[in-house]
Amino acid sequence: MNTVFTMRKSFDLFWSFLKIGIFTFGGGYAMVALIEKEVVDRRRWVERTEFLDLLTLAQTSPGALALNTAVFVGYKVDGYRGGVWSVLGVVVPSFVILVIALFFAEFRHDPVVEAVFKGMRPAVVALVLAPVFNLSRGIGPVRLGLGALALGVTWYAGFSPVYLILVGAL
Repeated sequence: MNTVFTMRKSFDLFWSFLKIGIFTFGGGYAMVALIEKEVVDRRRWVERTEFLDLLTLAQTSPGALALNTAVFVGYKVDGYRGGVWSVLGVVVPSFVILVIALFFAEFRHDPVVEAVFKGMRPAVVALVLAPVFNLSRGIGPVRLGLGALALGVTWYAGFSPVYLILVGAL
């Protein structure tokens, strides 16, 4: 019975992250909103505050954000096995798309294909902005102001964000 339960958790992790990998274009930040909805709201594997901690850890770790988040959530739910199945779920769609892209590279300049990708751009922007708004809800006006100031200093003054991170750490 215990083996069946463990296999079920592994399958659920794989299936959840496979769906996220299939239906997300635009990279890790575009996936954050879908990951949050799946693991916090739908599956209730992780509490919202814990998800923010996992997301922070995933951002500071080397590697892709979606991959790191999958590892951390999978490990929390089912240990090393869960981490492996979560990573497989999030990686398989990209791998399949890469293989397909290698075979169909000559269609890249097809007007229909270009129109499809052009039509996806607004959705990708929305998927990237959604977690920014969702995650910034509880930060308060002081932190929001500091974030805006840091963005302005980085953007307009050409100041390296590395120094701002170091100042923030202090």
